[in-house]
Amino acid sequence: MTDTGAGGSGDNKDTEPLEPPSPRAPSDSPAPGAESPTREFSFPPGTAGSAPATAASDIDGVRFDDGLNSGLSGGLLGGMRAPSVPDVPSPISARYLFPTEKYRGEWRRHWVHLMPWYVIGTLATFIMGLISGMLTKSGANSTGLTITVLLWLLILGFVGWKILDWYMDRFILTNKRIMLIQGVITRSVAMMPLGRVTDMKYSQTPMGRMLNYGEFIIESAGQDQALRNVPHLPNPNELYLQMCEEMYEPEAVDEREAEPEEDLIPEAEPAPKSADA
Repeated sequence: MTDTGAGGSGDNKDTEPLEPPSPRAPSDSPAPGAESPTREFSFPPGTAGSAPATAASDIDGVRFDDGLNSGLSGGLLGGMRAPSVPDVPSPISARYLFPTEKYRGEWRRHWVHLMPWYVIGTLATFIMGLISGMLTKSGANSTGLTITVLLWLLILGFVGWKILDWYMDRFILTNKRIMLIQGVITRSVAMMPLGRVTDMKYSQTPMGRMLNYGEFIIESAGQDQALRNVPHLPNPNELYLQMCEEMYEPEAVDEREAEPEEDLIPEAEPAPKSADA
């Protein structure tokens, strides 16, 4: 008998080669013969967990409006949003458009354009009240009080005229040109074709960034420019992008305008009539 040590055997024996272990199945795949780890559950219609009634195909081509966030979307802390543009031109601007051009939008100047006149009207009211009180206490004749009231009404009438002038002003964009309409009795219409615009930029002061307005500076190939500086335009970033798209990608604008809008919520189907009816 031969002793066998811990490290080997004294006899020579033929051994079969060991087979390599089979690769381990991934943890996310089920073992052979086991049920699938993911199961599909079906819910009856109208119960919790059921799929929504509106399919993905029902909302294709729908334009989502950002009206819910319009209150704080502009300015320094707000995000980007499209300016609110009417579908048809107003009667003020429609008379200056010819039939073959496509209307893109019109804008009034920002309300900050009227801030100096608001201040003048407020100061005139305060000063009139102070002077009227002093004249009444001093017992002076009514002539001074009448003159003070007339001057106050004259200033308020001038402020009202400026507000009306602001209301009548329009900055208009079409697929062919940009226009600036000003004046109430004496009208001034400045126009520049989009094809002649060589450079365009807008600038915003710190106050303009907070209140979301800016000044547009438009350069053209001609020497005399009827429309160059347009201050206090609202939503300058969105308006700038819209004008650039109109100048460089007019086909994309036409395609987007031609897309039909669909309702997000489909109309409810009429209830089936009962057999008794």
